[in-house]
Amino acid sequence: MLQVNDIIHLAVTGLAQGCAYGLIALGFVLIYKATEVVNFAHGEFMMLGAFAVLAFSEALGGSFWPAFVLGCLSIGVVGYLIDAQIMRRIIGQSSASIFILTVAFGFIFRSLAGMIWGWQTLSLNTPFDGKVVIAEGLSISHDRIAIVAATAILCGVLYLFFSRTRFGVAMQAASQNQLAAFYMGIPVKRLVSVTWAIGAMIAAAAGALLAPVTQIDTTIGFLGIKALAGAIVGGFGSIPGALLGCLLIGIIEPFADFYFPAIKGVSAYVVMLLVLFVKPEGLISQTFQKKV
Repeated sequence: MLQVNDIIHLAVTGLAQGCAYGLIALGFVLIYKATEVVNFAHGEFMMLGAFAVLAFSEALGGSFWPAFVLGCLSIGVVGYLIDAQIMRRIIGQSSASIFILTVAFGFIFRSLAGMIWGWQTLSLNTPFDGKVVIAEGLSISHDRIAIVAATAILCGVLYLFFSRTRFGVAMQAASQNQLAAFYMGIPVKRLVSVTWAIGAMIAAAAGALLAPVTQIDTTIGFLGIKALAGAIVGGFGSIPGALLGCLLIGIIEPFADFYFPAIKGVSAYVVMLLVLFVKPEGLISQTFQKKV
């Protein structure tokens, strides 16, 4: 039987995991809303982001925050170029072709990361060392708090960006009706590429923030599959739904792993299947039909 301290610890751990999944899922949903493409290499943006921040940190003598900004921006450039130079050229092709291409990107990114940084597990020095003692026998590590805080901040920034800036409103308009946006003079192609860049930067931020927890290697991008499961649970195409689904999976996962060790590592997908049986469109379904 779990003690109260153990329950709180697992809940906080799950909340931090859910927030990390949510950051990755934001990129999935943003790209899907703009292009109706599910980028199965999105988890690899997270992996590349962690490696990029590590590389910049070493080059700058261990300075985390400048390395964090530069690493996220560099992966944003990668996301922009992938859409502008590759994805844009296959518009109109079959869904199977796009699926295979994004999966291939994942293999390519993992191979490149292994060739550049090696296949061993690396660690990133961050300012999130230490713990906050809540009570006797109960403490919360700074890295978990940082993940939750960063998720809240980034969600707030994205909300203000999409609701209060002309560029953000134009991106929303383009995601809902590309043809009408084009006739209104909105540069739809550029906005789609910027959406890829924003999604890649958010994933890179998640990778850097998760680095103290997961360490860094070429396989951490597979966390993107759990983020995808969370987005499906919440309702693919809905940003609040994706965050809700990821938080739900993140909180359930540590408790499921404790009580049902036989399904450790796959509890996220069990939750996804159960939700899809009950509500196939997800917890928060998309409220509009996309028009192209």
